[in-house]
Amino acid sequence: MKISVIASTYNSEEWLEKVIWGLSVQTETDFEIIIADDGSKPKTKELLDALRPKIGMPLIHVWQEDNGFQKSQILNKAIMASTTDYLVFTDGDCIPRKDFVATHLEHREKGYFLSGGYFMLPMDISKAITKEDILNQNCFDLQWLLDHGLKKSFKNSKLSATGWFAKLLNFITPTKPTWNGHNASGWKEDLVFINGFNQEMQYGGQDRELGERLFNKGLKSKQIRYSAIVVHLDHARGYVNEATWKKNFAIRENTRKNKVVRTPIGIDSN
Repeated sequence: MKISVIASTYNSEEWLEKVIWGLSVQTETDFEIIIADDGSKPKTKELLDALRPKIGMPLIHVWQEDNGFQKSQILNKAIMASTTDYLVFTDGDCIPRKDFVATHLEHREKGYFLSGGYFMLPMDISKAITKEDILNQNCFDLQWLLDHGLKKSFKNSKLSATGWFAKLLNFITPTKPTWNGHNASGWKEDLVFINGFNQEMQYGGQDRELGERLFNKGLKSKQIRYSAIVVHLDHARGYVNEATWKKNFAIRENTRKNKVVRTPIGIDSN
């Protein structure tokens, strides 16, 4: 295997199935899929068992018991379960375009991590996307999306940009190339060196904090938000709370101020 794709999930079988169908039609096929499951009920395992013989790449299920929002912990377990030296991270609600894995593979470089983005879809379109729409790549076709109710916007250029225009947009975008959990990649040895994700952190900034420690290690980042494309399916976010945000903000402040590289509670805590 050249590369591993790690996708997080929690009790979201309808969306996860769409993501796996998106991974099944990648132009680059020499990769493994690792589902980082933060305590889903048996339906998720049943879905993966049903899909495994239908796709052309290994499908690995890494599961832990439900103990609240513990995404950082399950991602660390998925890192250690991976069998390749380069890891792509996404979420179980982000359908990848067929060149997603190939794009990450093409742009990987020692001393860097890659920063991609997402294209947010409203709920009605998220639900309307079928398996056939994914296999035929309709859900990345701007006209198809407009016909299904997508509003016109400059942001739609994220889907229509290709070639030199996509590279130009990557270069001029004011968005900083940070570590984004829905679309980022890096070398396994770098992630293990910094001890992975900080398991003290719950929802809100844990991805960015990991990227900040990679910067503290001396890595740089590349912007590929207009080249590595995923469409983000809509859903509720019931795990957001102010106390967690404040705690996570304090951890990130400490990481930046004290140039922290290795988190004390990470991979080796498992």
